Amino acid sequence: MKHEAALRHQGDDLSARQQLVLKAVQEQGFATIEALARQFGVSNQTVRRDIIQLEKAHLLQRFHGGAGLRDNSVRLGYAQKQVIAINGKERIGRAVAHRIPDGASVFLDVGTTVEAVARALLVKNGLQVFTCSAAVAMLFTDHPRIEVFVTGGALRGPNGSLVGSVTIDQIGLFKVDFTIMSFAGFDTDGAPMDFDLQKIAVRQASLAHSRSAIAVADSSKFDRTAVGRLAPLSSFDILVTDAEPPEALRRCLIEAGTKCIVATD
Repeated sequence: MKHEAALRHQGDDLSARQQLVLKAVQEQGFATIEALARQFGVSNQTVRRDIIQLEKAHLLQRFHGGAGLRDNSVRLGYAQKQVIAINGKERIGRAVAHRIPDGASVFLDVGTTVEAVARALLVKNGLQVFTCSAAVAMLFTDHPRIEVFVTGGALRGPNGSLVGSVTIDQIGLFKVDFTIMSFAGFDTDGAPMDFDLQKIAVRQASLAHSRSAIAVADSSKFDRTAVGRLAPLSSFDILVTDAEPPEALRRCLIEAGTKCIVATD
């Protein structure tokens, strides 16, 4: 009760514009700095300062490029994810690509972080890329040195993911060198989690048909959760991220035997 009263008091101290920024984010779940600046006719820097104050008041959570609700189990949309941790995802992509040799076979999952990995792989030669993402597949259309196989299945969501029994059956026909996978957040024991149970089933199938599994997650995922457990953390050989994980997750990684690589450039 004291904490709630403190939050109400902090809310009373907000400027009129900060209250409008808070309302906009509450209505949308997430908002970019640029969109808020246009909406209220102020500079990006002004909105950024407002968001910092709102986060200090425990009313919002800052992300790279915007702000969202503090509920760590809220599911962000594809457009929202596209503006979160852009630079961090590009660093993750380069770090993963550095570990994929020419001529390897790779399964690429869905999601904006995996799309960053796909872009970093464009410099490779002789790759065989398997994917359940139409968005990922389209990134390779002008690169004849890379062979791309797209699974069948039911098209789902704005990121062009393919799901269902057809997708899972086709994944079962191959065995790849690497699976590269993203997700929504972590459980308390470090297990990757996601919201879409059909996508989880596809990811579990890809894990079962790969020789090595690489998890990719920017630091905004560290304190987020979801509704479904994807697999034990020990199922992944490597976690590639853009910042040092918190102590609790670091301990989970050590116990699971999963190597953590922080992409710095």
